[in-house]
Amino acid sequence: MNAPEPPDHVVKAFGLTGPAPIALTREWEGGWRIGEVVLSLVPDHPRAAWSAKIREDLYVDGLRVARPLRGTDGRYVVSGWRADTYIAGSPEPRHDEVVSLANRLHQATADLERPRFLTQPPAPPFTDVDVFNAADRAAWEDVPMRSARGAGFAEPTSPDGAKSIEMLKTLATLRKPVQAKPQLVHGDLFGTVLFAGAAAPGITDIVPYWRPAPWAAAVVVVDALAWGGADEDLVERWSDLPEWPQMMLRALIFRLAVHALHPRSSAGALVGLSHVVDVVRLIL
Repeated sequence: MNAPEPPDHVVKAFGLTGPAPIALTREWEGGWRIGEVVLSLVPDHPRAAWSAKIREDLYVDGLRVARPLRGTDGRYVVSGWRADTYIAGSPEPRHDEVVSLANRLHQATADLERPRFLTQPPAPPFTDVDVFNAADRAAWEDVPMRSARGAGFAEPTSPDGAKSIEMLKTLATLRKPVQAKPQLVHGDLFGTVLFAGAAAPGITDIVPYWRPAPWAAAVVVVDALAWGGADEDLVERWSDLPEWPQMMLRALIFRLAVHALHPRSSAGALVGLSHVVDVVRLIL
């Protein structure tokens, strides 16, 4: 679903002229293309400004990065909009390449500091950012979903929502302590990496989490198995990543928590996650 078309004062604030805006899709967060620039309405101002600042100077071998444009007054975000250079491509089911990209990207982000906003707990009125924040904590805190309950998230009432909570709590009993150090990672690479033939893959944003790098790779694998038609051998092909079974387990708990908490979750999404539950149980 696209954001409303960017207003004229925003277009002018980024110094843009030229053709009428063209609507883009999910990988651009429903943004609008004007020439070689994309304008996107941001859900969270601090995160958008942080991502822009990081992408401005981020260089990773074999990766195209959408670079931010500043407004005429030097800001990354103007009236809730950001501007980025357009990079060609669309998501493709090249799952191993996405995992490989994740590993290269997170080598480059390993020394970045933890943004202050990642330390803040979810708070009402809840946005999508709060949902993913609470779900992330659920996978790692001693009592899963404690942060969500403490923040006032409503317990899911749908049958599939209740089922996801039941599976989540059962899986949480299989967690073991991990030694991998947390760092800045991009936690939403599945379905957002752009491929254009033989060109290097590209990213349009960085969705930040403070978790071990193998966890972010595991999220890609969980998503690919659940909704991307990936073969189960994908799990084995990346099993040399540190503490892989536990990373897969925590990535799966994270996705089940998102399903339980997100108001737009569909019953069909749980079918794919249930399949991943069976796969992950075999490697624990």
